[in-house]
Amino acid sequence: MFTGIIESVGVVVSKRSKGRGFELEVDAGLDLARDVVGDSVSVDGVCLTITRINGSTFTADASQETVSRSTLGDIRPGAKVNIERALILSSRLGGHIVLGHVDTVGKILMRDPEGESLRIRIGFEKSFARYVVEKGSIAIDGVSLTINEVFPEAFSCNIIPHTAASTSLTLKTAGVRVNLEFDVLGKYVESLLNKNKGGYLQDLLKKQGLIK
Repeated sequence: MFTGIIESVGVVVSKRSKGRGFELEVDAGLDLARDVVGDSVSVDGVCLTITRINGSTFTADASQETVSRSTLGDIRPGAKVNIERALILSSRLGGHIVLGHVDTVGKILMRDPEGESLRIRIGFEKSFARYVVEKGSIAIDGVSLTINEVFPEAFSCNIIPHTAASTSLTLKTAGVRVNLEFDVLGKYVESLLNKNKGGYLQDLLKKQGLIK
């Protein structure tokens, strides 16, 4: 589990085929002395398991499923990637609950300066529109952001200067693909409602005016 608060922008050292997936070696630019093999790490929003550690560099495997659902297949040595290690119980939850399980790949449609910030618009598959809520949370390449506006098959977010300086998002231009993970809380609520149609939970939400 992660928070969407990026720790560092790492650099991909190597990428080697392994079965139907590949092995990724990344220089995280972090002190990994307290990390161990088996720990989880988010690479551009994708949860991977560390298989080797050498100084500030770690190695992790990406399965065929991971490659098919994310942008990791596009990554090449030298690429800069967002790195976040797994949440520990003493950490502050500064962003939102992020699992590192990418739902789909979106595309940057535009990016424009807005004051000191940067506004980006992301296109995504229409089938996921129910999870995109104005002022709701979303993880883009592992970065926890707030959705400002919702459009048909697109949404926009503002990237503040601190986020711009500490993540790789501002390196990506229009047309570039990005990993999207929608808020897991919304997905669980949807699942509960589908399993309790006509039941107590749905009746309660209707009485509160939260659903129709």
